[in-house]
Amino acid sequence: MKVAIMGYGTIGSGVAKVLDTNKDIITERLGESLDLKYILDLRDFPDDPHKDCFVKDYKNIVKDKEVKLVVETMGGVEPAFTFVKAMLESGKSVTTSNKALVADKGAELMKIAKDNGTNFVFEAAVGGGIPIIRTLTACLTGDVIEEIAAICNGTTNYMLSNMEQFGSDYDQILSEAQSLGYAEKDPTADVEGHDSCRKIAILTSIIAGKNVDYKEIPTEGISKISATDFKYAKSMGYSIKLVARAVKKGDTYSCRVAPYLVKPDQMLYHVSGVMNAVAVVGNMLGESLYYGAGAGALPTASAVVGDLVFLARNTDKHVRIGWANEHLQLADSNEQRFKYFVRTSALQSNIENEFGKVHYTDLDLDDETAFITEEMTEAEFNERKAALGGVISVIRFF
Repeated sequence: MKVAIMGYGTIGSGVAKVLDTNKDIITERLGESLDLKYILDLRDFPDDPHKDCFVKDYKNIVKDKEVKLVVETMGGVEPAFTFVKAMLESGKSVTTSNKALVADKGAELMKIAKDNGTNFVFEAAVGGGIPIIRTLTACLTGDVIEEIAAICNGTTNYMLSNMEQFGSDYDQILSEAQSLGYAEKDPTADVEGHDSCRKIAILTSIIAGKNVDYKEIPTEGISKISATDFKYAKSMGYSIKLVARAVKKGDTYSCRVAPYLVKPDQMLYHVSGVMNAVAVVGNMLGESLYYGAGAGALPTASAVVGDLVFLARNTDKHVRIGWANEHLQLADSNEQRFKYFVRTSALQSNIENEFGKVHYTDLDLDDETAFITEEMTEAEFNERKAALGGVISVIRFF
């Protein structure tokens, strides 16, 4: 069966390597070989073992009826959307690792696939090599998913783990992560939570069966987390993790991406370094955890090739995922309830005047007081925080 790859960067070249390295076992498991015929990229790769496969016009792939399976690893929404749409409409099934494309256009592309008897799948778009998408769409279809909580960005998890372990400040650890290649030159998408936001939007869309607009999910990153926050967390027996979370509320879900204080008896507490994990709570299964490499050429490419095998087994039919192109109105995030950890320069008398009963936690730091609130709604907390003033840091308890 003939395969084309669109985009020959880190992931695309990784897919080619997996197809080459594991060719025999893939052929044995599938019953036929997956042969790479085209690689779409504007750059030249004269020394690549697949140098004869390169083309610069996506229409060469569209027109070739022999190609049934296409991999998209270009990144971004355009021109990826235009190219993938053309592939699906020409009778080819597509797998992508592109979370921006899936979060923005996933429901639309699945409808196009259905209308043309093809398939659009995206296991590698969330969690890299962790098989979470097919777990939700195949293995847990008998469950109502009550909650998903994910550490799904390796850059931020690496940074937080090292801030915790070595007492580093944010700027110092960001520079180190960039030098090691774990963080981009412009790290905004990772450190401000946008990458995690797109991924929880995808997961929520799958479990809800309707389209979640990632722009409607309240999102905070880690850029305001400091070494001092970790000192407080350690004194309380907690860690700080950037968690993307969706919790079922009636007929919809309540979503948020933010740093959370996580305690040792919660599974996400133990996820460190560049690793990712997705905790899923089903109404029948209970809690389960899916853990592994959330990024990197070969782990992500492994998930893409797994999708290729799935597509090769289903070239004659459209496999329904259940993500309809209908907007899901998320629950009001202001009604979410948390306990909050707060650092402030305000006087204790003012703290108790605004928040009533609180629990103080003390590091003997000058010019600040830290406390834990009772559980309250986000709206109520924000009102009291504004009245208090002098707030240095706020972290929610998971």
